[in-house]
Amino acid sequence: MEVHFAPETEEKLRELAAQSGLGTPDELVREVVEGYFDEVSELGAMLSSRYEDLKSGRVRAMGGAEVQAYFRKKSDVARASQSQM
Repeated sequence: MEVHFAPETEEKLRELAAQSGLGTPDELVREVVEGYFDEVSELGAMLSSRYEDLKSGRVRAMGGAEVQAYFRKKSDVARASQSQM
């Protein structure tokens, strides 16, 4: 597969490849794309696991108002502890 970049982008890739010690821009792009696919795969596995936790009842979903209230309370507690210092 061949990918074409604008000259400015190619120059940035050359500079970054040289700085990172990866050799050529092709090697840099290959490593970045492979890393991206690894991260997407990990994210998919994490989301599937969390969905299974919800379906099985191991965790419960929180509504938006409940999440807001939780973080407001957490912020209030943090501010109160800071003001006591």
